[in-house]
Amino acid sequence: MSRVLKLQEKLQKIPFGQKIFSKLVARNAPYFQSISPYIIELKPHSCSISMKKRKKVLNHLKTVHAIAMCNLCELTGGLCLEASIPKTHRWIPMGMKVSYLKKAKTNLIGTCHLPKIDWENTRKVVCHVEVTDIDNVIVMEAHIDMKISLKK
Repeated sequence: MSRVLKLQEKLQKIPFGQKIFSKLVARNAPYFQSISPYIIELKPHSCSISMKKRKKVLNHLKTVHAIAMCNLCELTGGLCLEASIPKTHRWIPMGMKVSYLKKAKTNLIGTCHLPKIDWENTRKVVCHVEVTDIDNVIVMEAHIDMKISLKK
């Protein structure tokens, strides 16, 4: 079990544990704090994270800013991969292709599901992240290329 999953398991046993876990994960890469993420679900090969529509993430149209949604995607895909990758391997994002499909007018949820991966023969994983609004409409999609390597 990965370090991040062990921490989540430990914190889920206390009141507000998932909220504390979400804040600790966001503090690990401080820029993620800008979206105030809440980790809904994290398990190997699956991650869902929400962010609220609030003033600090809005653009001039009063919709959620594209870069705030990119942050949600990178956090969701990265955390999904972190919960899935063996302890012998590491990852780093190499690039991200995004498609903005609809205006993001509500709270949002980013979701990533990874297929089974042959870690010994894989050097790149593409994390597909969908961002949906409260009506379950996909407002954004991201494909994040992650470089996989052995830890030295």
